[in-house]
Amino acid sequence: MHIILNHTRALMLALLVPGAFTLNAQLDTAALHSLPEVEVSAGLRPSTSRESFPMQRLEQPRIEALGMRSLSEVVRTFAGVTLNDYGGIGGLKTVSVRSLGAKHTAVAYDGLSVVDAQSGQADVGRFSVDNVESVSLSVGLSDDIFRTARMYASAGALQITTAAPKFAAGKKSRTVAGLRYGSFGLINPYARYELKAGEALALSAHAEWTGADGAYPFRLTNGSVTTRQRRNNSDISSMRVEANAYGSLPGGGRLRAKLYSYHSERGLPGSVILYNDRSADRLSDDNSFAQAMYERPISRRLTLRAYARYNYSYSYYISPNDNYAEGKQEDKNLQQEYYASVGASFAASQYLSAVIVTDAAHSSLRNNYRNPPQPRRLTSLTVAAARFMNPRLTATASLLATYMSDDVSNGGARPADRKRLSPALSLSVRPFAVDALRLRASLQDIFRAPTFADLYYLRMGNINLKPERARQYNLGLTRTWGGRGTVRLMTASADVYYNKVEDKIIAYPSLYIWKMVNMGEVEMRGLDLSLGLNLAWPHREAYSLDMTASYSLQKAIDITNPSAKNYRQQIPYTPVHAGTASAVIGLPWISLGYVMTATGRRYSLPQNIPDNLIAAYAEHNLSVNRSFSLGAFVVKLQGEALNISAANYDVIRYYPMPGRSFRLSINLTY
Repeated sequence: MHIILNHTRALMLALLVPGAFTLNAQLDTAALHSLPEVEVSAGLRPSTSRESFPMQRLEQPRIEALGMRSLSEVVRTFAGVTLNDYGGIGGLKTVSVRSLGAKHTAVAYDGLSVVDAQSGQADVGRFSVDNVESVSLSVGLSDDIFRTARMYASAGALQITTAAPKFAAGKKSRTVAGLRYGSFGLINPYARYELKAGEALALSAHAEWTGADGAYPFRLTNGSVTTRQRRNNSDISSMRVEANAYGSLPGGGRLRAKLYSYHSERGLPGSVILYNDRSADRLSDDNSFAQAMYERPISRRLTLRAYARYNYSYSYYISPNDNYAEGKQEDKNLQQEYYASVGASFAASQYLSAVIVTDAAHSSLRNNYRNPPQPRRLTSLTVAAARFMNPRLTATASLLATYMSDDVSNGGARPADRKRLSPALSLSVRPFAVDALRLRASLQDIFRAPTFADLYYLRMGNINLKPERARQYNLGLTRTWGGRGTVRLMTASADVYYNKVEDKIIAYPSLYIWKMVNMGEVEMRGLDLSLGLNLAWPHREAYSLDMTASYSLQKAIDITNPSAKNYRQQIPYTPVHAGTASAVIGLPWISLGYVMTATGRRYSLPQNIPDNLIAAYAEHNLSVNRSFSLGAFVVKLQGEALNISAANYDVIRYYPMPGRSFRLSINLTY
């Protein structure tokens, strides 16, 4: 398998080489902001304000203007999101939406979910945004009902859409190359090559390498004594290579194929307790997948779509420690998945459409534990959904049927098969024909199956676990204003929600060991507010101002046991208050960006007592960029200052985050 991976990387790098020396590119429009659709507009990207489920989205021009270079930086600006971050470039980063937990959040890459059957959560820190067109987050489902059935199976979905090739008139190729340099030893070269191979075929390839020593300074307070220390074992070296093919087929069909490979070698910095922050743990990751999508209209009303994917993931963890019999612990895990999805969409009328989609997946886990269960899982998902949409009303309904069956080797016991029906309903209404005010309501019943780690991990696993059941209810309103004067667009949204998770899977002490059990019950009530404002001056086209702000109130309490000390107290790592603000200022010569993220105090353990308190913090980032033509090239220079106030804070307790840092980058396009 490693031989196959090496050949795959070599093939994709070969596609990049011809363009890497010519540096072809076209006019860069990264400083411009792609506005959401206003109610009266047509032909633009669907407006998030029309969605009957809450949705947030950032497009590539704004991502670049704000100086964001990783998916985790983008996600932090969304309302209702909790990002768990263990610090540094190589630290694990997971996303929880509305306190439901990272395992209830799907991360989709070009339409297909990134799956980790072992842990049930995706590390968003491994994704770059250099070749991304947009990033969107939906709570519940989207009004785009023609999706894979797996996308219906999560409480929230983070969707990453990569950029399709773009060619200037008369051009058949385009190349982008850049280099980023920053604090703590950061070096990040990248290149992208696009080729128009014919009237019906376009190819693209993207490669980037990231290296950093991660030795950032931090302040450590122990009682009345504060010392300055430097993070150790936080280095990373990672390589990501991706190749895409976009084809138009006779009869209106289209085909898209992707090869993806990611490899990283990193240190795992330990928790900082008292003055001890030493760690020698190392982690090596290999993740590669090949996927394809085929779509064909059979008639004016009927369209067929199919996906196929093979995913390979290998991790090697080593922890040198004299406490182990052999002086170290080594964990080797190999996951594989074969996945297919077939669906049909039928347009019954101008306003009414329906889909039926069936997914099938076979996943397996192999590891080097003593007498390992070597689990295999067969999953079948079928969804039927319908949508009615006209200028005043959008209504969707879906019913998801799930069947899961596990099998294990070595004659071990296996859990019972799991079957469930999960309904979802949503409604968006514009009550006044002359006003862009919209009211929306939605509900969804969903469940999360136990992961391989929950069921089989050493002595903690419990094959009798039931799936977590989650119910979501949302009421909201959105309003847009548009005009031809200085205020080009203004948007506002407010959503109140209630979530409840039953049979929550937690680790619970049993005799002399911990065991995974269904004992948790969590109730969430919250409020998400968002505001956007775009200003432009009619007689000064070079000047613009684009601002956004959001606020989240999350009251997520444990209601498992009335006699417990943490009964009706806030669950760990969930702030009651959080907010973000951002602004992009367009000037004749430069573009300025500003991002602020603020998080209220949280608790590291279930009991909300002072000893478990994690202090509130606010982080401020600034960016400045300048684009200009130099002969046949377009050059973009950008500088970023992160955490400019040098705030000293933890996202995860005892894992300090970096202080003030800087990044500089140059980008050439021809």
